[in-house]
Amino acid sequence: MEIRHLRCFLAVAEELHFARAAERLHIEQSPLSRAIKELEEELGVTLFARTTRSTRLTHAGTLFLGHVRRVFAALQQARDSVQAAVSGFHGQLRVALSDGITPSRLPTLLALCRQEEPEVEIRFFEVPLSQQIKGLHDDLYDVGFAQSDEVGEGIAALPVWSDALMVAVPARHPLLAHKRIPLDELLRYPLVLCDPQVCEGHAKHVERVLRRADMEPLVAERIASCDLMMALVSGGIAIGLTGAAHIATSREPGVVARALVTRVPPLTTFLLRPEGEPSDVLARFIERVQAIDSLESARPVPGLHTNPPEEPAP
Repeated sequence: MEIRHLRCFLAVAEELHFARAAERLHIEQSPLSRAIKELEEELGVTLFARTTRSTRLTHAGTLFLGHVRRVFAALQQARDSVQAAVSGFHGQLRVALSDGITPSRLPTLLALCRQEEPEVEIRFFEVPLSQQIKGLHDDLYDVGFAQSDEVGEGIAALPVWSDALMVAVPARHPLLAHKRIPLDELLRYPLVLCDPQVCEGHAKHVERVLRRADMEPLVAERIASCDLMMALVSGGIAIGLTGAAHIATSREPGVVARALVTRVPPLTTFLLRPEGEPSDVLARFIERVQAIDSLESARPVPGLHTNPPEEPAP
């Protein structure tokens, strides 16, 4: 099995069309078909089910695709490590991010790392939680951040940062008549919530809060970033639920933060890493993460407005 076989398989698996895959690889279709046939013969399985109208992955093909993507990810990381060494770096940390990361903390963390250990390159990968967990097991990442500790065996989850869960309300919205918003009142209005496939930990936390009421939420949008959530709230499309820091650092005008009447657990960010003794580089990184938490918790969140700029519309 050669790298060219894997490249051909990946192109066909992603395009699900042999002609488009051949065009993507800048080769003719016949050598592409021959490479797939050679790969299937070597593996002893059929990777694609083909008809005159369609091409689809078989169950074996779907399983193989996950492995092939990890092979190419590992190859890319090897290239990056060599290039980093040439550029003067003497170490590397591969950091996976799921559910985003509290905005005020990431710049502080990066600045501290560059100040104390500039020879270590830090690379970030934004991935869903399930992919982060798999990558930590497969040595694609050294450490990660997520808003969930439901990570299974073999992964240690250390709570490092907490952020109050707040309601993001458009200015002049009727909900601003409440200094603290009752949950049943909140559920009378359309909500914009995080996509559970993209922001699994964040979405599960908010879902547990909403389940405290007997009403079904009216979900206007499922989004993949808090930036889009703030834009939709600012435009009056829906109400959002996210961490106080995300609302405070939003550049969208006319977004007001309100707490819920019901006391709810904060959004907690967990540092995830494979169980066992961490490397010296990773141990120092974890110490910096914990030091930042102490600094951030001691200061108020700037820009967080909990009072409406104007009275709500009648």
